[in-house]
Amino acid sequence: MTSSPDAAEAVDLSVVIPVYNESENIRILLEKLLPVLARCAASFEVIFVDDGSRDDTYLQLVKAHAQEPRVKALALSRNFGKEIAIAAGLDYARGAATVIMDADLQHPPEMIETFVSFWRQGYKNVYGQRTDRTADSRLRRLLTQRFYKLFESFGETPLPEGAGDFRLLDAQAVAALRTMREQARFSKGLYAWIGFKSIGVPFDVAPRAYGSSKFSYRKLTRFALDGLMSFSNAPLKVWSYIGTFISGMALASAVYFVGETILFGVDVPGFASLIVSVTFLAGIQLLSLGILGEYIGRIFAEVKRRPLYLVGDELGLAARVADDPVANRKVGGS
Repeated sequence: MTSSPDAAEAVDLSVVIPVYNESENIRILLEKLLPVLARCAASFEVIFVDDGSRDDTYLQLVKAHAQEPRVKALALSRNFGKEIAIAAGLDYARGAATVIMDADLQHPPEMIETFVSFWRQGYKNVYGQRTDRTADSRLRRLLTQRFYKLFESFGETPLPEGAGDFRLLDAQAVAALRTMREQARFSKGLYAWIGFKSIGVPFDVAPRAYGSSKFSYRKLTRFALDGLMSFSNAPLKVWSYIGTFISGMALASAVYFVGETILFGVDVPGFASLIVSVTFLAGIQLLSLGILGEYIGRIFAEVKRRPLYLVGDELGLAARVADDPVANRKVGGS
């Protein structure tokens, strides 16, 4: 589809919303979101990124654009994942500030006014902080807590507690994020890594309007691994310590057996202890190779230099800001 005549114009505020099978939420979200944006921005755009939806999400976006041209859409060629969809939306956002939010109404649109207020006070990264996780299952809450404890211990960049994708980013922060094209993306870490003047705003998570979460435990585990391995090399370093410890134990055992032989003569070694030792060491070796494989797999994905995403269709959008040499002559350039 062709771009609208004014698609290339800069706006005060962009809103990027990744969607996957969210057709039932589009209308109700816009009913709440558009009045909020009209109150806090002289000009705005809402960019939905359809991440390969299998329902009629894109059809709903076409209808929404026909009614309100400031509602725009980007349809990716397939499902690339939420992290990539966010990166795609940021590539096209032309606002002096950009809000990232979900389509399921768990991120209250009314909070955007508070975000904009802090932005106008000079904050360039205004993030929402969840005050509770009662909407999540007990197991998911436990796993989330364990992950953040691990990241706090081993990650190179501290993550604000309760912070997620719901946030406002100044154009300078968005420009910095556009320069980061890694395939295994952990956006929460990237938001923290770029720095800039930041502040958290507590909010209550509302129940989903329609549908269910698209994150299975398998996807969450993969996401957690991406986060840890993108911002920490501790999983690689730990095997040096484990190897040193096992070598020390082996040396101590050798000294013990030599002394036992000298004092008490040769004893017949037990079969069970031999099997346990061999299987334990084999397990350690395979586990360490698995960790190395995870890092090597990510290196392999990066060196192929494939694009982060492919676009299937555009609705009301001009060329990517990420491809604009004027906009990218420097981070935060005007």
